[in-house]
Parts: sequence; structure tokens; C-alpha cells
Amino acid sequence: MHFIVHCTDKPGSAQVRADNRPDHVEFLKANRDRIVVAGPTLEADGDGMNGSLLIVDFPDRAAVDAFAASDPYARAGLFESVIIRPWKMVFAPQ
Repeated sequence: MHFIVHCTDKPGSAQVRADNRPDHVEFLKANRDRIVVAGPTLEADGDGMNGSLLIVDFPDRAAVDAFAASDPYARAGLFESVIIRPWKMVFAPQ
């Protein structure tokens, strides 16, 4: 089942993001088989990062909750909020 994971960074947390980025990227690589697409959300000017958006494929909500909680960004306390919702793919990449 597909889920969106939408994370919003705490204000003023750019250094936390930078410090934990290498571990976060390795975490994503280790879970590549579960990730449909992933990337940071950006400030209005398109420059700074202010959150993360992932579309993932897990068997159930408990599995995606465990995945999200084990992200190095989450463990470092980067996120102000994490919203997880089931998602239905209507148009797939060609």
C-alpha cells in the first residue's frame, strides 16, 4: 500500500538537517525498495529546505510508522510535524 510521509522541519533547524543529512541519505538508500519517490520541500524562494516528502510502499500503517520513526532526521528531532496518509497512484511514471 502506498503512503505519503510529509514532514515539516522545526523553525531554525537548518543545522540539524545539515548535520544529519548524510545519515538520512544512507537511510533512504537502505530502504530504496520501499521508496517510490522522495525529496525535500523548499522555502518559497526555492532555496532553503524546510521539510521532506516521501511516497512509500509498505504493507500497512504500522510498518510506515516504524519506517518514519527510524529516519535519522526524526531521531534527531528535526521535525515539527509528520503527517502520514494512505495514497492512491492514479498516474504512474512512464
